[in-house]
Amino acid sequence: MLVSQIIRNKAHQGVVTLLPGTTLAEAAQLLSEKRIGAVVVSTDGSKVAGILSERDIVREIGKRGTSALQDKVEDVMTRNVFGCNPEDNADLVLQTMTQKRFRHLPVMEDGKMIALISIGDVVAARLAELELEKDALTGMIMGY
Repeated sequence: MLVSQIIRNKAHQGVVTLLPGTTLAEAAQLLSEKRIGAVVVSTDGSKVAGILSERDIVREIGKRGTSALQDKVEDVMTRNVFGCNPEDNADLVLQTMTQKRFRHLPVMEDGKMIALISIGDVVAARLAELELEKDALTGMIMGY
């Protein structure tokens, strides 16, 4: 399965982004409201400056307490963002996410972000693919 198939099957509301100068408190509120685990930091909605995850926020609060919530996302975000492209194999993407301990990857095309996939999206797609394979093999064995 390809990443393009995952994003095609995903409920598409667009990628949630924040400006670099947004506070962690505002970012946490957005994550809560949207019920998402990460947000892309971008000045224009298509170029990725970084990713801020709920883990990043919790880590900063754990280090310094609630005063960290006044920090800007650009001071806390992950800057060296790994991405994938629509033609990447989902198994390779899952392996990369697992090895590098990323739960979210932007999908890039021609230098612009077109989607954001989570490890849950990739696992769900792979499980659906395995279910189809199982059904096909069962049909072959049972003769229908």
